[in-house]
Amino acid sequence: MQSFPKPLSAKEEKECIARCRAGDREARNCLIEKNLRLVAYIAKKYNMGDKDMDDLISIGTIGLIKGIDTFDDTKNIRLATYAARCIDNELLMMLRSEKKTAKDVYLYDSIGSDKEGNEISLIDVIEYTDEDVVERVTLEEHISRLEEYVEEALNAREKEIIRMRYGLRGSKEKTQREIAQIYGISRSYVSRIEKKALEKLRKCYEAG
Repeated sequence: MQSFPKPLSAKEEKECIARCRAGDREARNCLIEKNLRLVAYIAKKYNMGDKDMDDLISIGTIGLIKGIDTFDDTKNIRLATYAARCIDNELLMMLRSEKKTAKDVYLYDSIGSDKEGNEISLIDVIEYTDEDVVERVTLEEHISRLEEYVEEALNAREKEIIRMRYGLRGSKEKTQREIAQIYGISRSYVSRIEKKALEKLRKCYEAG
């Protein structure tokens, strides 16, 4: 895969965004160019063998441009964090569109005839459930990444509380009061541990 320029520093990015908002096309182009590495990183998730990586990067770049053009620098969020969502959305839209087209074609293609000579399609012989596979796979990827961050960034008590609180690893979600009873501590103490753990995880996502 082709190499991409290194990202801007936080200071350089802030200056570039300010110039871009003032209508500087060169600054806008710089933001696009310096974030292509992010596009490539996200596009790799969607490289399933039958996809050309350059095509995925082209689609992801459209999302990046939309993200740069709609980014609100007054909000407490990094451009990369916001742009990553836009890139993901653009790639997901492409996959959903392709999936719908493929589904329409294959499910209604003829697979033979019945005893009376009537044409039969796949949709006639299976019970079809419109499960959004892309969303499920994406959710599983996010959960997997969350588990990695939980394992890397949190101490033992924080890990246990976050996993119980949000039902990770297939466990049932528990309230702060239920967790407090399990550990014999106050609900407010559980709340403080949870808040501290979530802040650590937030920083992991922003850094990633």
